[in-house]
Amino acid sequence: MEYNPREIEQRWKKWWEENQVYKVSNDSPKPKYYVLDMFPYPSGSGLHVGHPLGYIGSDIYARYKRMKGFNVLHPMGYDAFGLPAEQYAIQTGVHPAKATATNIARYREQLDKIGFSFDWSREVQTCNPKYYKWTQWIFLQLFNHWYDIKAAKARPISELVTIFEKEGVANAQAAGSEPLAFSAAQWVAMSPKEKDDTLMNYRLAFRKTTYVWWCEELGTVLANDEVKDGVSERGGYPVERKPMLQWSLRITAYADRLLTDLDSVDFSDSMKKMQSNWIGR
Repeated sequence: MEYNPREIEQRWKKWWEENQVYKVSNDSPKPKYYVLDMFPYPSGSGLHVGHPLGYIGSDIYARYKRMKGFNVLHPMGYDAFGLPAEQYAIQTGVHPAKATATNIARYREQLDKIGFSFDWSREVQTCNPKYYKWTQWIFLQLFNHWYDIKAAKARPISELVTIFEKEGVANAQAAGSEPLAFSAAQWVAMSPKEKDDTLMNYRLAFRKTTYVWWCEELGTVLANDEVKDGVSERGGYPVERKPMLQWSLRITAYADRLLTDLDSVDFSDSMKKMQSNWIGR
């Protein structure tokens, strides 16, 4: 019997879509399993070989876990905000919103042709206001909280203000950028600006001046992994180290918790070692 892949693949892809065979319900008696891929940047005219290289492995594993009786959540989305999307729009002269939407449609077409078992009802697009309103919400939570070293958890900044008003900073046990010393009377006597600056020393999201990689041609700050041999990875433009006031997150306050909690997750030993090295303790 002649094998006709074009006819067979089109027929079954249509059936998969119409019957939503990979859609996952939250209400299932089966044990849950979560298979998550890194979302691609939709900043080019289509997928590159590195995308399916990783997705094929995770898709095989997702299918294996389904066959073993698990309720597998295997979503896909698009990391559609940031420098790559902006630069692609600049290079092509097309508005970022239009270029990103076109690229996403192309990526989806190619992913479907490969036949991945994604639950597309869970699709995430980070450029969608319905998504990034929650990243903004998370930032506000971080800004309005401090890390209690003794309790090993975050607490509202209003509680730290109450401690300062009653006891000063001596017994606060708060993770900060630098050690400060002031009494309750000194706190009360501070101006609103001085109080704001003091609290910035303890907030989980805080402003500070740090040295960053600045690329004049791209007009933006670059992460270390976006700089190679003294030039930007994207475009090959010169970069320089410059001091800049920017937002930082007090993730170092969580270092001990991050290390301890590695014991409670089902990661390989090599993955745990990599994570512990990254934490740096």
